Amino acid sequence: MNLEHELPLTKVRPPKRQAAFRLGELWAYRELLYFLVWRDVKVRYKQAALGAAWVVLQPLLMVALFSLIFGPLLDVQTGGIPYPLFVFAGLLPWQIFATALAQSANSLVANQQLITKIYFPRLLLPLAAVLAGLVDFAVTIVLLVALMLWYGVGPSPTVLLLPLIVPIVLLTALSVGTWLSALNVRYRDVQHLVPFLTQFWFFATPIAYSSTMLPESWRSLLGLNPMAGAVESFRWALFGTHVEVGPVVVVSAFVVVGLLVTGLTYFRLTERTFADVV
Repeated sequence: MNLEHELPLTKVRPPKRQAAFRLGELWAYRELLYFLVWRDVKVRYKQAALGAAWVVLQPLLMVALFSLIFGPLLDVQTGGIPYPLFVFAGLLPWQIFATALAQSANSLVANQQLITKIYFPRLLLPLAAVLAGLVDFAVTIVLLVALMLWYGVGPSPTVLLLPLIVPIVLLTALSVGTWLSALNVRYRDVQHLVPFLTQFWFFATPIAYSSTMLPESWRSLLGLNPMAGAVESFRWALFGTHVEVGPVVVVSAFVVVGLLVTGLTYFRLTERTFADVV
């Protein structure tokens, strides 16, 4: 039997400079995406003495620190929400973002052996780093429910919108992750910049404080930080606070869309050189 005429011939060529995003190709490689996510989760806690307990300890220690130091000093207007619960609710979306920022920035360089040997949509690597953060989020959301029961705070009816807000947090992380991962292939300075960027970004985001501490005319400018809108909308969905978060969320949404479109475009334009440069 002559197999030469029976097997399909597949030609792999570098994408054209103005090629489309080919999002359908990501769906075709969905099983690979699943294994990449699962691998990232296992590697993160491999040989860790406390294992996944770090997911719980880290936000709890941060809440304790802010409650002891910043809570009494800042006199934050939380809309009747206990300050520790207020901070913890802000840390949940931030934890997804910070994890994705650290992991996705190094995702292409860390998988250089994979990139140089086989073909697959390279976008799967930063995407897997972002989705892996959902595992941590699932653990901490259980702790959030426990804290709400402890303080006797019930969820608002707007909590039904939470499944729509979480994808916004993921898109925010992906928009920055695509930029950093592509830039890190060519400029290894990025991996040194990420820890500083994460630390600066944390204090620029209303986690330990509320956007109401700023003058009303300045609140829209806070939305230039895309995580500001994500954190404020997350709190609003949980507790239904009457804080006016509209201007911040709208500005943040435009910033996220801009970062995502430009990040994906830059990623596609440089993807053809990843295997040569990495």
